[in-house]
Amino acid sequence: MIQCFIKRDKSKSTYHLYLCLTNAVLVENGKFLLSAKRIRRTTCTEYVISMDAENISRSSSTYIGKLRSNFLGTKFIVYDTQPPYNGALVPPVGRSSRRFNSKKVSPKVPSGSYNIAQVSYELNVLGTRGPRRMNCIMHSIPASSVEPGGVVPGQPDQIMPRALEDSFRSMSSFSKSSIMDRSTDFSSSRYFSSSRFLSDIAGGVISRDEDGESKERPLVLRNKVPRWHEQLQCWCLNFRGRVTIASVKNFQLIAAPSQPPPPAAGAPAPTPAPSQPAPAPEQDKIILQFGKVSKDMFTMDYRYPLSAFQAFAMCLSSFDTKLACE
Repeated sequence: MIQCFIKRDKSKSTYHLYLCLTNAVLVENGKFLLSAKRIRRTTCTEYVISMDAENISRSSSTYIGKLRSNFLGTKFIVYDTQPPYNGALVPPVGRSSRRFNSKKVSPKVPSGSYNIAQVSYELNVLGTRGPRRMNCIMHSIPASSVEPGGVVPGQPDQIMPRALEDSFRSMSSFSKSSIMDRSTDFSSSRYFSSSRFLSDIAGGVISRDEDGESKERPLVLRNKVPRWHEQLQCWCLNFRGRVTIASVKNFQLIAAPSQPPPPAAGAPAPTPAPSQPAPAPEQDKIILQFGKVSKDMFTMDYRYPLSAFQAFAMCLSSFDTKLACE
């Protein structure tokens, strides 16, 4: 996993993401990656995400997306300035996106606001203090990406700014196996493999919408269920030393089991295929984990198929106040 940490500044309502340069949990120095600023509005909260540590605004050329919550802080939408790949099951774009033709502008220039992911927290109607239940629908990542040989469609060399891409490569001597991972791509959604695409159609992984266009089911992530520790009298997750302080914000995300699409109306029921469950380690492989290590410092570790931008946005949702969950 790629190990990062987030520094929070409550006085400025800002959050800065850094790449860890050592294995230590509490570190002051790291390679800056992204920043975010919380903006409270009447009916929602927004987190503006930028590639600049100081200039964090939607009007900046370094603006790459945002996270927006509902009033209760239980549902969040991640917006990307870049459109996803053609096969993604992405909700309709907003008005700001329709003003631009993304094919006619530079890929480095923000061209709109595309809904690429949704994060939801289960309503806690009983008022219990149990762990949060988290569910993430990654509209721009196909479910097949976590399978052997799976990929995320896109063209990262056209989306990731050259300077930032080079900065990752320059650090390859530190941890080549972990840093030079596809997870460092900010774009989630622009790869394409024709052979994989055809095999997925044959296997039923890709469905077709009302217009007959091929659409692949999105990846769904859910939080790993913690266990109750009788002696400590608390809910526990094994972060392998990367989290040191118990907090309701801490979480680990794994891929939810994919469900086959329902048969078309009038079509005969498909013959069930022999069950081939994935090995237990694959089913429980942690894709993103986030947790507290000091008052205003948190670790964020993630792996492919997530990008740094997606992982950061999802972790920002944990900072927001959840009126119905706590």
